[in-house]
Amino acid sequence: MTALVDLRERERRWLMQTYRRAPVEFVRGEGARLWDSEGKEYLDFLAGISVCSVGHCHPDVVAAVRAQAGELMHVSNLFYTAPMVRLAERLSTSSLGGKVFFANSGTEANECAIKVARKNAYRRGVENPEIVSFERDFHGRTYGALSATPNLAENPALQPMLPGFRSVPFDDAGTLRDAVYEETAAVLIEPIQGESGVYPLSEETLLAAREACDETGALLIFDEIQTGMGRTGSVWAYEQTPVRPDLLTTAKALGGGLPIGACVAAERLGDVLEPGDHGSTFAGGAVVSAAALAVLDLVDDPALLRRVRELGGALRDGLLELDGVTAVRGRGLMLGVGLAAGIDAAAVGADLLERGLIVNVPEPGTLRLLPPLTVDSDQIERAVDLISDSLISYADDER
Repeated sequence: MTALVDLRERERRWLMQTYRRAPVEFVRGEGARLWDSEGKEYLDFLAGISVCSVGHCHPDVVAAVRAQAGELMHVSNLFYTAPMVRLAERLSTSSLGGKVFFANSGTEANECAIKVARKNAYRRGVENPEIVSFERDFHGRTYGALSATPNLAENPALQPMLPGFRSVPFDDAGTLRDAVYEETAAVLIEPIQGESGVYPLSEETLLAAREACDETGALLIFDEIQTGMGRTGSVWAYEQTPVRPDLLTTAKALGGGLPIGACVAAERLGDVLEPGDHGSTFAGGAVVSAAALAVLDLVDDPALLRRVRELGGALRDGLLELDGVTAVRGRGLMLGVGLAAGIDAAAVGADLLERGLIVNVPEPGTLRLLPPLTVDSDQIERAVDLISDSLISYADDER
């Protein structure tokens, strides 16, 4: 029995079967590369679902974690720690200018945003607050965030969902505007849908959301858990849109591989939550905050962000030249690759893994590419070549 076979059997015995894992055990990572337990090297164009955005084991992040872990790891939020406060300041000054609540994940960051929105609505006399989101949005799997994630919320075995959530067709500005009224607490949206296949919202819809919220007193919440931290070529995706949200949530790339999320408020909303309204034992711990500070030092760099835009454009151009590719959606290094009708994206994804390229298949007919922001031009070209080879092989097999 090989080590991988044994590991897979033990995984089936001891772990709840909530994931469909690929038959690979990764043991080491560096930059945009991973190595499995058999020594095979892979080019990683998924980055842990956009988590390892500064690459695997970036030396600055590793050094920050080692130094902090050797001094202090945890004391809870009942006391002060400098890394947490410094990180809150960095996040606020890089975005909305208000106060920050730390969480352990993206879904928890969204739970905080939902609480802020509901309490803010209560303060203005709303008795039955509603959160409006788009169909195909993904905001998380805890019950508040899940209730705002229409596709997953349809699972009858997980009912009932929380009341006070409404979904509207994706990118439909008119329907969204009609759905927002005096009882609306917030509009919660991804500026670019990630898990559904990388679909950017139009400027028309973003403006409609902002205008509807301004007219009714509702809050506009941007879920930047996947789009934030430089992924689209600016620190925050909203910076490339004509609107500014009232609340912003982030996670994934924030910790450079460690679990941390945050909800950042505009200045006027910083004191909506009061002692006892919300909390978390582990959130904002010294080690993860030190890691996130190191990540921000790397990401909040005009040269790196310009490079993300340039390499994203090169990747897009290269992919659009391939037979079998019908569309490339997204911004920066967050791209969804639409494949021609009849091409099995899951089969292509599995074949690419065999060839040593890691991608994701979020929906039928789409490959999702989320390479580290530190990827280089040679690695971009290599990825395009591997995708080309896979599509050619797939076409040959279908003949």
